[in-house]
Amino acid sequence: MSTPAIYDQADTILTGEVTAHLEAQLVAARRLLGVVLEQGAAIRNRDVRSVVQLTGLLQAELHRRRLLENERMLLLARAGVRLGSGPASITVGMLETVMDPESAQLAAARSAELRGLLEEIRREHYVNRALMSQELAFLDHLLKLAGLGGDESYNAGGDRLATTAADVTGHRVLDLEV
Repeated sequence: MSTPAIYDQADTILTGEVTAHLEAQLVAARRLLGVVLEQGAAIRNRDVRSVVQLTGLLQAELHRRRLLENERMLLLARAGVRLGSGPASITVGMLETVMDPESAQLAAARSAELRGLLEEIRREHYVNRALMSQELAFLDHLLKLAGLGGDESYNAGGDRLATTAADVTGHRVLDLEV
């Protein structure tokens, strides 16, 4: 077998691996986005059980993404050997140079879709974190008003830590029973 034939075969294998990996990344990203969107809805509905359950699913999806990331690094290392470059510098554009035009177009489209999905996941996750932060701040405020979080609050004058519900609210209540 001549050298060009070996390279053509290697390029065909690499092309198949790259397109299959990009598809696996897209499937995983769609699943992750689904979980993040469901979690956002559960947070908005104050459905604590669902939020906790979806957090578990989110962790499982992130674990799967780490596995895919490891596969990506191995693929990039192989591509780096083929292209004479380090794995960290390999881009889809560089990979397209060893692909047939149809596969190169498919890889570019999948890569663009993946970048878009990952950006949407990042944005929605940021919103979910902000919503959770607001919910927790509100809960903390309620606990302080009830006198259950006194170590972390100040009295109405702001000059010392409040330790009782009366210190937090500035009101005293008499419970008189005759």
